[in-house]
Amino acid sequence: MKSMTCKQLGGACDVEFKANSFEEISEMSKQHGMEMFQKKDQAHLDAMHKMRTRMSSPDSKAMIKWMTSKKAEFDALPHLDL
Repeated sequence: MKSMTCKQLGGACDVEFKANSFEEISEMSKQHGMEMFQKKDQAHLDAMHKMRTRMSSPDSKAMIKWMTSKKAEFDALPHLDL
């Protein structure tokens, strides 16, 4: 199991997610983002705007590069001793 924060995943806070795969941790981050969107949390709304900008970039590879770098960051993390 590994751990990343909302900020490490492009978000706005220090909420920590723990998962065995990058896909799992990405889904947790997505769910958290939806909760913060519903709460209209401005810091998270700003982070979501940055993500949307990245996704709609004329450089179609920008989002892929970003996701690849985040997965590599996850993969490089040490496993947690639970």
